[in-house]
Amino acid sequence: MNLIELYIGEVTRRLPEKNREDIALELRSTIEDMLPEDYTLHDVKEVLAKLGNPAILASGYKERPMHLIGPRFYDLYIDLLKLILPIAVLVSLIAVVITSIFTADGGATITETITALVGDAISASVNAAIQVFFWLTIVFAIIERADHSTSHAPLTSKYQEWTPDDLKETIHIPKEKKITKYQIAGSLIWTAIWSVFYFNADDWIGVYQNGELITPTFNQEVLVSYWLLVALVIVLEIALSIYKWREEQWTVRLAVLNAAVQAISTVVFVIIFTDATLFNERFLVEVNAIFGADFNMNWVIGGILLLVIVTALMDIVQGFQKARIQEAKRKI
Repeated sequence: MNLIELYIGEVTRRLPEKNREDIALELRSTIEDMLPEDYTLHDVKEVLAKLGNPAILASGYKERPMHLIGPRFYDLYIDLLKLILPIAVLVSLIAVVITSIFTADGGATITETITALVGDAISASVNAAIQVFFWLTIVFAIIERADHSTSHAPLTSKYQEWTPDDLKETIHIPKEKKITKYQIAGSLIWTAIWSVFYFNADDWIGVYQNGELITPTFNQEVLVSYWLLVALVIVLEIALSIYKWREEQWTVRLAVLNAAVQAISTVVFVIIFTDATLFNERFLVEVNAIFGADFNMNWVIGGILLLVIVTALMDIVQGFQKARIQEAKRKI
């Protein structure tokens, strides 16, 4: 991607999506009119320097000016907000996962447990986001009022004024390759849900009668005996989520790490699920009474294992496919 396209991209990404296409066409036409017929890279840089910082140019297209944080610090403020906010939310979600495992109410129903878990995750995330937004805004408001510089040009993430050479550092991540914060949060919440249910299975999973659990599906002692392997899977899934947040996109290294985590998790699941003493004998009696003596539980177990393995393989393959998508950067 050349400097002109990178510059246009830096301008339009700061604008409402509905206006981006029209403004991109207008800006591209303006730049082409300013360039000589046989222009060079030097000519392009001169034109872009005349047009100025993309943040300032973008603010001219906006219907409303930026008043909360001035143009000089606005981009830096947004960059730091994008950096710190996910960290704070991620840490709060990890805290919810750990707390939920050790403080789950065994007397609560499945619906109550999931509702409480999701509610705690949302509450913690919102609280963390509000705290980060409030304090970062206060800090930048103070910095702006304490700044006595005569220049009003916006600062970049390097704390320097913008030049066309900064476009070389711009990286555009394709939508299919990008990892959103919602996906990461969803992974952490899922880890919290299954881990809480695993360590409290005898209170929530089994045969119900009149709304009460009468026969647990699993022998809880057997599940707990594998706690070290399960703890390893939980740590690996949290570590994978943190690495995804850091990378923000699928890479070959991330795909390899994802494949390793999926493989280890699947092996642990197979080991636990093929334990002959895993299922409560009373539960097996209840199942045979409901479905008949010809019912074969081994077929159900085999089907679940096959589904888990196929799902893991699909996730691994998709990870490598996304990692191969080329990102547009520094093609000048």
